Amino acid sequence: MSAPDQLLVIIDPVARRGDGESVRIARDVLCARADVRISLPDGPAEFARALDRCGSRRPVVIGDDRALLRAVDRLHRGRGLADGAPLSVVPVGPPGTVQLAGGLGVPLGAVAAARSVLEGVARRLDLLVDDSGGVVLRGLRIPAGAAGAPAVVDGVPYGAGPAGGVWDTCRSLVRTLVRPPVVAAAPRAAVRPVRTHRLRVEADGQLLSDLDAPVEDVTVVSRNGVAEVVVRPRAGADPIRREASAITVSGASFRYRADTAQVTGPVWTRTWTLRRSAWALTLPTMAAAD
Repeated sequence: MSAPDQLLVIIDPVARRGDGESVRIARDVLCARADVRISLPDGPAEFARALDRCGSRRPVVIGDDRALLRAVDRLHRGRGLADGAPLSVVPVGPPGTVQLAGGLGVPLGAVAAARSVLEGVARRLDLLVDDSGGVVLRGLRIPAGAAGAPAVVDGVPYGAGPAGGVWDTCRSLVRTLVRPPVVAAAPRAAVRPVRTHRLRVEADGQLLSDLDAPVEDVTVVSRNGVAEVVVRPRAGADPIRREASAITVSGASFRYRADTAQVTGPVWTRTWTLRRSAWALTLPTMAAAD
């Protein structure tokens, strides 16, 4: 009989508070068939220390997408991602918080995910690493006007700043002085302003879009050993698509959403570099073979 797996099971505090029953089920399945050491960190600092001390044990994270990202980021910064043991995850959290793990092929049920930890195989996955050391597991998006940034219409900030405030005040004053008509006009469909921003986008040194061409958004997704970048110009123009290993975006300060819609920024410039087969995730046999 072979020796049982040696696992370090790190249970994220958000998972413990939010769905203790799923945590208990996953823990029981793992403990029944493996040599398990349990870690119950109270916050990010203790979470990081637990990963740093995993030694020869295979790390298993029980938690949502943020816990998974935190683990990959810590292992990457500690240079234990490429050569260390494969990472395993048991997703626990509301559906909207475990989409990343599910998209990578991890089962979303506690029992199935725990069995995958024990019976699955390691699959090498790509990673996008930015010039500040941050990691992106699947993809990112740079939408115009994201995360509270002012929307830009035809290159001009819309409804923001002192000018916007003055016009808002004038419109309010006019509405109080002008009597509404007796017969209301037929309602018209609201015209939604197209939000754009001006960015310089380069893929492997090739210029895809410059500051004089407004764009609605930019996406970067890692797929099968390459990073696919898509630049969407203003409505009516065809998207610009390229495959590259390095993408640089610069221009006016922008924010971007990576993986689980976590907002980063504002930044003035950022370069993402694809690292092929940079880390290993334990997946069910069928998922790992796809």
